[in-house]
Amino acid sequence: MTAPLHEAHPAGSGRALPDTQQGMRRRNLARVMHTVSAEGPLSRAAVASRIGLTRAAVSTLVDELIRSGLLEELGPERPGRVGRPGSALAVSGRGPAGIGAEIGVDHLAVCAVDLRGEIRARAVRHGVNRGRSPEPVLAELTALVRQVVAEADAEGLWPAGLAVAVPGLVARDGRTVVRAPNLDWHDTDLGTLLPAELPPTVDNEANFGGLAELWLGDTTPRDFLHVSAEIGIGAAVVVDGGLLRGTRGFAGELGHVPVRPDGPECACGGRGCLEQYAGEEAVLRAAGLEPGADRVGLLATRAADGDEAVRGALHDAGTALGIALTGAVNLLDPQLVVLGGALSGLAPWLLPALEAELARRTAGPACPVSVSRLGPEGPLLGAAHSVVRAVLDDPAAVAERAGGIVAGRAGDIAAEQA
Repeated sequence: MTAPLHEAHPAGSGRALPDTQQGMRRRNLARVMHTVSAEGPLSRAAVASRIGLTRAAVSTLVDELIRSGLLEELGPERPGRVGRPGSALAVSGRGPAGIGAEIGVDHLAVCAVDLRGEIRARAVRHGVNRGRSPEPVLAELTALVRQVVAEADAEGLWPAGLAVAVPGLVARDGRTVVRAPNLDWHDTDLGTLLPAELPPTVDNEANFGGLAELWLGDTTPRDFLHVSAEIGIGAAVVVDGGLLRGTRGFAGELGHVPVRPDGPECACGGRGCLEQYAGEEAVLRAAGLEPGADRVGLLATRAADGDEAVRGALHDAGTALGIALTGAVNLLDPQLVVLGGALSGLAPWLLPALEAELARRTAGPACPVSVSRLGPEGPLLGAAHSVVRAVLDDPAAVAERAGGIVAGRAGDIAAEQA
């Protein structure tokens, strides 16, 4: 597979740093942060050994990161050992946090994730967003964001950025929803409708779901196809650890691949799209069930209880998924297909037909299929972790702001104690 067209980071991060002394310092700060994040707690000597710098150079970098609140010292690395033990370093559980948000067809969700990857605050609002104009929906999302930011602030965290997952096509500007058929939104600039104090980075929910799988999955390879579903079906194409976005940023619209060209009309304007056979509403319709608040739970319960109509609908959905995925697998040759989102909860009844189609239609050996352990949480977690990754990738970009916040809080504490 070829190299990705765009790296998997929010807008403004992941860019090449200049080959200057300042650029080298910023790269080394990032190397320290990534090393401690991946392997910590570690002493300064251990960090120096891993990244190939002198201990003196690493100590200077570490001191800067501690002052900024990005790293913290936990005490002796190995208490009781002979000689002077090194102080163990860890990524701080206070300081910057990634704020992730998701706009779903029937819910809004926001969470705050600290630099250790732990969810520290969360808010959800259930209710239909389809057919509503963007302004009231985004006003409700803004209220949830501010609620989560306030809860995070009470735990010593401040927002390093906001990333928003949406079920639609997002322009390369990282703000504009070009088209979201299942919301009926067109050319909507979320940057003008969300908190001015926290400019958002916006991306397709399947892309954020794929990044969450890449970053949080235990054995996820660097080349895979991530498929997720709510009302619609999307895919993220991950190549060499980065998103393959396409020329306009619209790659991965698996739900609008036609599986039967003469099939029913789709909200996108086409006919016989995969969503018309494997989307949640399509499966409910085929099973003779009415949509409800917990569509996936209803289908899973009925299928587990042996409901033949539901099992038949899921079998047909798996077949349609297999047909659509065959084209993607034959074209891209990924190492793995990952089923995420709502599909993960229905995998026991989807997989047999899906894998049979892949085995029958794939040009080479059948591509393995796995089920995401993140399930529907993937897009929200991917959004929040994208902000965290941006901090790790370029800690110097947030160090000045972080230093000011740390100093301000120290002053507040001193005033309280006076």
